[in-house]
Amino acid sequence: MGATAKPIVSIDATVKHTPMRIALEDIEIISEHANETLLTVREQMLLPHPKKHAPVFSTSRLASLCRMDRKKVNYYWEKADLGLPQGTILPRTREFTLVEAREWVRKVGPFPARPAGVKGKKIAIGNFKGGVTKTTSAMTLAQGLSLFGRRVLLVDLDPQASLSALNGVIADSEVSDDQTILPLIYGEQSSLEYAIQSTYWDGIDLIPASASLFGAEFYLPFKQSKDSNFRFWDVLNAGLEPLLDKYDAIIIDTPPALSYVTINAFMAADGLVVPIPPNALDYASSTQFWSLFTDLARSMKKIVPDLEKQFDFIHVLLTKVDSSQIATNKVREWITSSYDSLVLPIEIPTTTVTTTASMEFGTVYDISKYEGSNKTYQRAREAYDRFAEMIDQQITSLWSAEVESNVAEVA
Repeated sequence: MGATAKPIVSIDATVKHTPMRIALEDIEIISEHANETLLTVREQMLLPHPKKHAPVFSTSRLASLCRMDRKKVNYYWEKADLGLPQGTILPRTREFTLVEAREWVRKVGPFPARPAGVKGKKIAIGNFKGGVTKTTSAMTLAQGLSLFGRRVLLVDLDPQASLSALNGVIADSEVSDDQTILPLIYGEQSSLEYAIQSTYWDGIDLIPASASLFGAEFYLPFKQSKDSNFRFWDVLNAGLEPLLDKYDAIIIDTPPALSYVTINAFMAADGLVVPIPPNALDYASSTQFWSLFTDLARSMKKIVPDLEKQFDFIHVLLTKVDSSQIATNKVREWITSSYDSLVLPIEIPTTTVTTTASMEFGTVYDISKYEGSNKTYQRAREAYDRFAEMIDQQITSLWSAEVESNVAEVA
């Protein structure tokens, strides 16, 4: 466990109702204290391990991942030619690591592999309002896709670095500027290969973020003002392009603002997912998102008249759905009416499972065995599984269409 954090500034308890003056240079003390406390909290939440560990899978859960019944799993155990991992034998079952489970999925699961010569897809998770589970949606989508055998890269573009934290990486103490997208932004690198790091979760790599990403918001417009040929909106796309042969999906978590970095993410993305909780304020905010997005599109066409940008898909995802709230049904109707076919037929519920996992710097996928109601856990887990499966189906459909197009061109 980390050392107890030092107090920020002592306060005289005998002085009542008097605000405490804080000098500008003392902001650093607050920052240091907060970071020390965060490290301590993380270690306490992750006990007995100071770092995150992937979950393990029972035989039943392995069968579910491979979309087969348990008897079929027993049948495949006997087929030595497949070379499937045998797991660890326990008194009443077997236990499989994430690495072992993913190998089973790849070898005997029903999910088609990415065709040779076809590149991975880039998906941005975006909303200009915070607190809509944007980061959780990015992380769970990556985890869900990995359980279909996909190789996924997570790109954290938010200076708050919440996605990095979900991967067990604390930004200000464990991430240097050279490990973020900044060297690409500054023109020191042409590919983001340098920033990729492995994570605790097999099949998922990460490009982390830190507070220093705010620097990109000053540099990009400055460079554009000095060089009219500088494509400020295409920097991220150019840096990700060399990685598309390596990954089936690249998932980009964006800042909750229409920033230069967000513009880069949207212009790079093949698909866009917009999480919206069904409450009145978030719904109202979402309409502003689309208005600002429209303004952005118009501005980009003025800057680059011949610019052609198409999204393979845009989806609205209902998140933090609490059906016990009277207003939920009404706001759901507003959202469905507003966005029609863009709304995914999936809702991510608010449950004690998701709340508990979030407090422990994790998601529902990080839980090996839930101690509470199995019905509650299944409700939360199945919603995320359906979300990931629907996105995976669209990705594989796009791959198939690309293969057919290539064949037609050759013919």
